[in-house]
This record gives sequence, C-alpha cells and structure tokens, in this order.
Amino acid sequence: MSCPTLFVSGSETGNLAVSSGLLHQSWNAIGSLYSEVNSQNQALRWRVVEESNQTLIAFVTSPVWTRQHLQQDGDLVSLQTLKQENFVQFDFLIPSNNSPVSIHRAAITLFRSHVDELIKLIDKYYDSTARKWSPKTPLVITGHALGGSIASLFTLLLLDFLNQISTEHPPLCVTFGAPLLGDTGLQQVISECERWKACFLHVVANKDHLPRLFMTHTNLPYKPFGTFLLCSQSGSTCADDPSAVLELLKAMGLESTNQASNGDFPLDYYGNMVNHLESRVKLKGNSRLRVSTVDPLLAGISLQLEVFGDDSMLQQNQTSDLDNLMKKLKERETACWLKKRKDMNPKKKLHDVKKKIEYMAQYRQKYIRIDMGYYDIYKNMQFYDDIDIAKYKKFQEIYWKNIVEKVEKTPYKEMARIRMGHLYAGTNYRRMFEPLDIAEFYRESDGRDYQKNGRSKHYILLEKWVQDDPDRDGTATNPPSDEKKKKIAGMLTEDSCFWAKVEEAIISCKLLKDATSSDEEKQSSMEYLKWFEEYVMKQINNYAVSPEIFLEQSSFMKTWWEEFRQVMGATHTSPIVEFMKNGRYRQYKNGCY
Repeated sequence: MSCPTLFVSGSETGNLAVSSGLLHQSWNAIGSLYSEVNSQNQALRWRVVEESNQTLIAFVTSPVWTRQHLQQDGDLVSLQTLKQENFVQFDFLIPSNNSPVSIHRAAITLFRSHVDELIKLIDKYYDSTARKWSPKTPLVITGHALGGSIASLFTLLLLDFLNQISTEHPPLCVTFGAPLLGDTGLQQVISECERWKACFLHVVANKDHLPRLFMTHTNLPYKPFGTFLLCSQSGSTCADDPSAVLELLKAMGLESTNQASNGDFPLDYYGNMVNHLESRVKLKGNSRLRVSTVDPLLAGISLQLEVFGDDSMLQQNQTSDLDNLMKKLKERETACWLKKRKDMNPKKKLHDVKKKIEYMAQYRQKYIRIDMGYYDIYKNMQFYDDIDIAKYKKFQEIYWKNIVEKVEKTPYKEMARIRMGHLYAGTNYRRMFEPLDIAEFYRESDGRDYQKNGRSKHYILLEKWVQDDPDRDGTATNPPSDEKKKKIAGMLTEDSCFWAKVEEAIISCKLLKDATSSDEEKQSSMEYLKWFEEYVMKQINNYAVSPEIFLEQSSFMKTWWEEFRQVMGATHTSPIVEFMKNGRYRQYKNGCY
C-alpha cells in the first residue's frame, strides 16, 4: 500500500479538485434528480448524464428514506451473513483469509432491492462482442447522503466487473455528505487495492452531521476509505490516511446543527458550497489560527485546519483541544513521511532482494566441491558464511511474509492478479530458502514433522498459489522434457520440503534400529520408509530433485542411504534401491541415467 497523501499538502489537492469542474458537474447531476425523487416518492433514483468530457451516473435517495436511514443507528451486516442469505454480489470483497467485512445494513438493503436493475445499468455500457467498456469518456459515479453510499457500492460492483476486462478509464466515485459505509474490514480490503482506493473522493462539509453519524468517542466500528475533501466557507483540504480522516471528522463535528442531525440538512448546501469554493480557489486569506510555533510541520497543519471554518476551534478556551488535534495529526504526518521514505525506491528494495538471492546461489555452489550440498553445510554451521546466510534468510523471510500478508488482505479476485506477479519469484524463494528453515528445525529441535509443527504459513500459501495456478505446465504429472533434463544440474529441488522428508526417513531408520522403540513406532516407521522410497523415485523420474542430494557427504547419501540399507537388509529390493546400487545416480546430473 502506498503512503497516504500528506495532510499538509492537502489544500493544493483540494484546490485541484475544486478547479477541475468535477465537483460542479457532479452536483448538478445530483441536484436535477431531487425533484423527481420527491414528486414520485421513490426511495432511490439514478440518472445517466452524458457530457462532452465525461459520463456521470448520479444517485439520490428521498429525504423520507434518508431519515429512516438515520434511525438505523449504524447497524452493520457482514458479507459472510449476506452470502448465507444468497446475496453474493459482493463476495469478491471477502479477503482470501476470510476475515470479516461488514457494510451498513440500511445502505446494502436499499442497494439489494435494486441490484438487478443496477447490474443491467452496467451491462448497458459493456460491449460483449468486443469485450470492451463502451463509454469513450471517463465515468463518474456520484451521489448525495445515502445516495453517496449507493454510489460507492455501485462503484465497487463496477470495479469488480472491470477487473475482468481492459479499460482506459477506471471510474471515479464522488460522494457528497455520505456517511461512512463499512467497518475496518471494508477499509482494509479497499486500501490494500491501490487501483480501487484511488477511485473514491468523498466531499464533506463542516456543518453536515451525516458523515459523522455513526462515530462515537468510545466506539468507532466505521472506518473511512478513499480520499476525503473536507470543506467549509474558508476553503478545502484533502486527506486519505484513515486515522487522520477520523480525527478530522471528529474535529469538524463541533458545529453540526440539530437540524442536520435530524436529517433535514438543506439539499442545496453542497451546491452553494461548491460554487463558493470555485469563486475563491485563487484567493489567499490571512491565518486566523493563533499558533505560535517554529515547527514548520505544525505550522502547515494549522493552516490546513482553517478550512473547517469552525469559530469554536479558534476560541481561547478550546486551545487544549486544538493542540491535541494538531499533536495527533503531526504524529500521523511523521509516520506517513517515514513510510514514504522507506517505500520511496521500491526498485532498490527489489534489487536488495535479488542481490541476496544471488549471494545465496553463490553460497549454494561454493561448497559442492567438498561433496556436501548447501542444506547440510547450513545445518552443520561449519563456516563463517553461514552467519551471513542466516541474516539474508531473515531479510527474505520478512519481505515475503509482508507480500503474502498483503495478498491475503486483498479481495479474492484481486488476490489472483497480485499473486501471479509474485508467482515465479516466490517459487524460487521458497525452493531456495525453505531448506534452511528445515535445517534449523532439525538442528535445534528434537521434535518431529516439520511440515506439521514447524512450517511457516507464508511457505504454505506460496506453495498453494502454484498449485492453484491455472497456467501450470503440469510438470508434476507430465514426463520431464528434454529441456528440463539438460538444465537439471543447476535446478533447485522442486519440493521445498524435500529435506524435511529426508530427515523423517532418517529418524524412522533410527527408530527401527532402536531396541527401545515400541511396536507401534516401528510399524509407523516402516510404513513411512516404504512411502519415502516411492516418493523419492517419483521425484527422480520427474527430474524434480537437484543432483546435489547425491553428493557423497549429503544427509541423503551418507545418512539416509547408509541407515536404510542396514535397516532393510541386503535382500530388500525396490526401484530406488536398484537405482542407488547400480550407481545410476551418477549420470543423473547429466540428464540421463
């Protein structure tokens, strides 16, 4: 996720939005609908307005329905519950880890009652023959109050649809005075998807109570997403960091009128506000906030707070509240700036990752000359290089755990797109570095079964991505190609848990030789060794294991094979036994045996 827009630069962003004419056109489309809603007593009304530079779809709700909406007291319903009720249109928002995502019940209920018509509206602009989105101008979805909530839901549905096709014009959703739509789960799933997060602009006026309707000082189940344009007669500013937006919304609520809280906020208020902001966008006023500070960051924040137009904030008896707000905003600004610096050069981070993988590859090749593969070298910790490798392994682990965590939080369909971008690199990482974790597990632990008791979740998911990939080449089931045989000398073992299976086979051999082992232990050990024989031969036949397992000092050769021959006896025969006894493994690295 990219760094949020810094609040201290929010006025420039706000002025850009105001001067673009986008707000003016959006509100005009909304205003023309209200007379129709009132005259026809409809709960929800929408209209498509095609202009020369953009296509607008506006949503409004009747004041009667809005008042009913206010009386719902912020009740949330989870997408998992809706799924059980056979309403599955928003299942794509459920993250792959199935964490809860909840939406305001009144908004989703109203949307649900019109979902068939709204899907037809999407189909109207889809050319099924060419599989293209037909509007030639950018599409703007807009709405006021509860209509803004419906606009946001419609935009999300449209974004999921557009995810399946290519389009040059992603939609933009502009809401006016809309209440917060969902919980932390909804905010996170949208924020983790940068393309979606950038599609929402929420306009909030300082005297409008509705955007803060479900916010309390003790419980905040609702969370913001997208960019918020906060405005008053004094100007406008933008913020998109969720924590900062919540603090600002609370601060703006000091002058909300009783009329507004009852749902009777003047319908033309935002239209007048937009006209006023357009007329003064090029004007500069004098600061009314009495902030005496040499801190440039606090000074910048204080100037942005002027847009609230909240006289109560400027009074002397409110200075402590103002100071606390500015302190919180400074903390958020600093955190955002540090994150921005950290993420400023993603190419450098990727370069560091690749550089450490290259070093690991050199480490792997370095000790082959002593007839021992890098798995056993690292397990024995005999060389100084092993300390550096442990550091590099930790670096890679943190990087890939963050990648996997990010993918898990994204919507399921988006997850498929994002994970494909990491499929090849993640597979190489897993095959190269997981053997080191296995080495640590069996070096430092007396336990059994790494795959059950020691394997990290990020390895499991990286492997699952490969298994779920519809474009897999089928190497696990098809005969190996000649090209694969030629490259076998430099390949990594495909099963990143191969060495864990070897370690379990060694333990099984020892249990069979141990006179104190129980009959049950001996039986399960024998069953495992029989399974392991078949497993190893299958990997060899498929050229799926690296030739380094056959190095004379490796655990596979020196420990398992020697122990196995003693346990099973000279009369035991099987494909892997014949393969080993006849020395065919010596030709394996040449692609023939």
